[in-house]
Amino acid sequence: MFAIIQAAGWPIWFLLLASIIAVALIIERSITLRDRRIIPPTLLEQVVSVYQRQGVSSEVLDKLAKDSPLGTVLAAGLRNHRSSRYVMKEAIEEAGRGVAHQLERFLTTLGTIATAAPLLGLFGTVIGMIEIFGSQSPTGTNPQQLAHGISIALYNTAFGIAISIPSLIFYRHFKNKVDTYVVEMEHQASKLVDIVHGERVELFQGQPRG
Repeated sequence: MFAIIQAAGWPIWFLLLASIIAVALIIERSITLRDRRIIPPTLLEQVVSVYQRQGVSSEVLDKLAKDSPLGTVLAAGLRNHRSSRYVMKEAIEEAGRGVAHQLERFLTTLGTIATAAPLLGLFGTVIGMIEIFGSQSPTGTNPQQLAHGISIALYNTAFGIAISIPSLIFYRHFKNKVDTYVVEMEHQASKLVDIVHGERVELFQGQPRG
């Protein structure tokens, strides 16, 4: 491995740094963006049960907001349960935007690496080409310098593509997961609004009742 790095020349260090950051972000987002952590399956049902039994208290809302991203959204709605439907939904939407921003954390960096890695590889290729042209002299070609230039050009191109492909795949995957989570949180928050305002009597029972 070290021999490959030596053959690839100094431009490879930028790609190695990008690959380390990409792997770290992929691992971090894989751990963070888990279904149960973002949208606990029975949280809405528990929230409605507590609300109908004992109403709303600051202690319950604080605990709910710290539970999960979905809990943060639901807590924002319940803080305004005495307000109109419009105000309650507005509070939920504001909280949802903040939660979505948190869920998309580091995704911009991962997307940037996916885009920049081939360009870094191209930069290494250009350096290799310079080495190749530098090996030409009036007295002939320097085989060692020529081989080194070819190695720099090819290795950097290959490393750039190898880093870009998985980074782009995971970026798209995580972006889709975040979008799905946001839609599901909006759906569950709408159910809560309907229940609080008496437009839905039973949970998970088809369409809201007018």
